[in-house]
Amino acid sequence: MELSTIERRLTPLGFIPRGAFRPVPADGVPGTPAILVLVGNAGPAMWRAFTKAVREPVGRDPLDAWTRAALAPVAEGLGAAALFPFDGPPFLPFQRWAQRAEGLARSPVGPLVHPVHGLWHAYRAAFAFARPFPIPEVPPAANPCATCAGKPCLAACPVSALAPGRYDVAACVAHLDAPAGRDCMAMGCAARRACPVGREYAHGPHQAAFHMAHFRRANRPDAT
Repeated sequence: MELSTIERRLTPLGFIPRGAFRPVPADGVPGTPAILVLVGNAGPAMWRAFTKAVREPVGRDPLDAWTRAALAPVAEGLGAAALFPFDGPPFLPFQRWAQRAEGLARSPVGPLVHPVHGLWHAYRAAFAFARPFPIPEVPPAANPCATCAGKPCLAACPVSALAPGRYDVAACVAHLDAPAGRDCMAMGCAARRACPVGREYAHGPHQAAFHMAHFRRANRPDAT
């Protein structure tokens, strides 16, 4: 197996390999496989593939449903087990795995920042391989926030819901429910948009609105 082979299988679906590592028991990977390859997206390719395949999204989370339907057969064809971040609770520690697989750093507002993609990237699955194969060394974490002048993400949230080590989800959702939250609902999180890194990978309006609507629905106090 080679990472280039995995990449070729993922490309038509708009996904990309997001690094790989050799798990140890402390990583919490089910079965402790020989290699874990993270699968995710950055840029518009995944959204284009999803909207082409699912013309009328329905259900509680149509993107998760499509992700499973698209990636499980790919994993099986590669001889791997597919793991997903949305299976749970309990949920698998994808954020911890991501930091083992790629050179990432924690941003001032919480999410992991990528040196190229900024905050505009996601992890959608992991492929667990029982047999080892060559993988590159994980590069050291390059933190673009360390040299970011002014750190505009910290001042961008209209209700100050985001701060180092804290995310006030209730305040965020209340803002999204109010007329003042229309900009965030239509264009995406203001703090995320304020980050100068990777803006060319930012979500377009339709993708931003889709994700914000799902986030608001899932995090309302009456959500079931």
